[in-house]
Amino acid sequence: MAEDIGRRKLCFVTIGATAAFDSLIKAALEPTFIQALQQNGYTDLRLQHGRDGAFILKECLAKNGTGMTEAFGLNITGFDFNTQGLGVEMRAAKAGEGAVEGVVISHAGSGSVLDALRIAIPLIVVPNPSLLNNHQEELAEAMAQQGYAVHGNIHDLPAAIKEIETIRDGRPAWPPETNRRHGEGLVGIMDDEMGFVD
Repeated sequence: MAEDIGRRKLCFVTIGATAAFDSLIKAALEPTFIQALQQNGYTDLRLQHGRDGAFILKECLAKNGTGMTEAFGLNITGFDFNTQGLGVEMRAAKAGEGAVEGVVISHAGSGSVLDALRIAIPLIVVPNPSLLNNHQEELAEAMAQQGYAVHGNIHDLPAAIKEIETIRDGRPAWPPETNRRHGEGLVGIMDDEMGFVD
């Protein structure tokens, strides 16, 4: 949109606190993904990369120098983890003074997903396939089926950006108003969303 020109638009990527997810960090630094962000008006890419991911970011920036920033016009930054939580970073992706609403790309951990849903920011959920039983896949599928998030894949993040940009205004509100057990708080909401029955 013409009125958005010159305003900040942030893509925040988080791997969470408990497990490394280097493949998500690598995918977020791929030139095809950076180009997809640029084509959709993003100005900033912020990575919560964990301890191991710091090397991946540093290596990418050293290899590409300022070339990636100059070629695609993105400010790329990263950090290990914030012990106070990721709410500040997620809220930075919300529309506000000098900013256009961006996106959060998160591993499919329930804590990170719920944080993004509470903030009501467009969300792409990417399961970490290296985890035991790939339990994150179930959460990503459920969130996508209900329309709360896009189910992303580390092998095609540009497609997830394209999809979130087309559905961003049609996402349902969280928590769902039709929750049968709303009085049970978050447990009831999650049970309903995941299809668990008493």
